[in-house]
Amino acid sequence: MNLRRLAAVVPLVAAGALGAASAPALAAAPAAAPGPAEGLFGTQDPTYDGVWRQSLSLVALDAAGRRLPVKAVDWLVGQQCEDGSFAPYRAKPAADCGPKDQVDTNQTGAAIQAFAAIGGHRAEAEKALGWLKSVQNKDGGWGYTAGSPSDANSTSVVLGALRALGVRPASVTKGGKSAEDALLSLALKCDAKQSPGKAGSAFAFQPEKDGSLVANADATAAAVTAGYGAGFVVVAPDEERGGSTGCETPRTAKDAARNGALWLGGVLGGNGAVTTALPGAKPKPDPGNTADTAVALAAAGMPEEAREAVGWLRSEGPAWAAKTGPAAWAQLILAAHATGVDPADFAGRDLPAKLAATGPGGKTVAGETVRAHGSGEDGQHAKDEKDAKKDDGGGPSPWWFVGVGLAAGAGIGFLLSSRNKKNSR
Repeated sequence: MNLRRLAAVVPLVAAGALGAASAPALAAAPAAAPGPAEGLFGTQDPTYDGVWRQSLSLVALDAAGRRLPVKAVDWLVGQQCEDGSFAPYRAKPAADCGPKDQVDTNQTGAAIQAFAAIGGHRAEAEKALGWLKSVQNKDGGWGYTAGSPSDANSTSVVLGALRALGVRPASVTKGGKSAEDALLSLALKCDAKQSPGKAGSAFAFQPEKDGSLVANADATAAAVTAGYGAGFVVVAPDEERGGSTGCETPRTAKDAARNGALWLGGVLGGNGAVTTALPGAKPKPDPGNTADTAVALAAAGMPEEAREAVGWLRSEGPAWAAKTGPAAWAQLILAAHATGVDPADFAGRDLPAKLAATGPGGKTVAGETVRAHGSGEDGQHAKDEKDAKKDDGGGPSPWWFVGVGLAAGAGIGFLLSSRNKKNSR
């Protein structure tokens, strides 16, 4: 889930609906947060995205090598429900979770990735993973809420969570299907009707009512990143990797991701931005979707195209993030990180400092991302632990760093070259 999808999820969740489609980015920051929210990044209403933006903020700061506010970490830990799941925001976290706490897979998957970046909190991460396993759909994927149809975005977030904990996706199945099977089922065929002039083949968010698949740029960016084995954090590729330059019938999620990356390369406009529009509205560049696309292209080994997207974000991204809030600053940081651009010097702006300024003050702890590899046939996690670093107060940090890897598997695969640079759908 990202800011565009959140805009669609908000009214549906409020009405008790189970599914949502992508939508353009929120135009401005919502009203101040209701109830106590000490330790939360941002002052915007956290009702629908509190845990999401908290998790993304912690992951981004860690990726940028910055220390993490202890209060922010404590806030995230305190939001977890007894069964391991996370709702977007609980004003009274000391109380038991109830029906009004509408937990979802996106907040829960994001929190797992944050725990992996922070280090420690193994029990909380494992508990969250247990809940995700319990609500996996029969097609192997996940919907936004338990029981809702699988969608590409939610399934991709969970895939990122699995890999952050060193769990092989193939070891987590329902009805013999894994998350990668679910992603593959949402990939359009090479001969499907898509945007004219686009190479490759996109992903759909969900099947339409008639079962057909419609290309969706946001869902494609999420699925490409997950298909190449990455979560929120992607390590910038040193060079382009060779591979097919045309759409081929996919047999695996990675094959489909290759096709999707080719398609995304053609979605970028001449200015490097992804353009989207609401029905009946004039298309316009979308900073959030462009940031996600930059990360996806970097994961696929297409640094040239990824840097074009970040080039546009240098001029337009900061103003968007200032209006939108912490998650937007985090998206810019992760896009810069994925393309080898210094987020501390992003068109003269220190992005991590901007993000940190929206969070709580006080003591900080050094997060640590350490690669870990699943071991054994059941994908058990590596058990390496490291002593915690000292906090700002000089005493020992309360966290023990566990060997995990947000970026494990990032950038695996083919170079996808010879892309079209034309306007998006």
